[in-house]
Amino acid sequence: MSANGVLNFSDASPEIESGPVAAEKLIDGHPQQRTENFYTGKDERFFSGYWSSSVGKWRVNYDSEEEFCHLLEGEVVLTDEGGNSSRFQAGARFTIAEGFTGTWETVADCRKLYVIALKG
Repeated sequence: MSANGVLNFSDASPEIESGPVAAEKLIDGHPQQRTENFYTGKDERFFSGYWSSSVGKWRVNYDSEEEFCHLLEGEVVLTDEGGNSSRFQAGARFTIAEGFTGTWETVADCRKLYVIALKG
């Protein structure tokens, strides 16, 4: 973080985590994920960085957060519990609201810029 409180991703070193989707969430495939978290707010309730995934499908539950996504590469499908699907390709920008429960499917290897705000 610079002295003025502005973080340039190009000048920062992210915290990196990588590995498979948790077995209890997995529906299909063997997706590997990588998170490059560039920023965590002082109260640890706000995060931003890059996330990527290989092909696969798993359960998601946004019970205490909201997320803005800018899909930089690939293709994904989000499906809610009622079976309503939204398909996004590279270049798409979308928000996942607190309370969304359903599935995330990476149809083609993807990478996104994310901004997450924890709620509650």
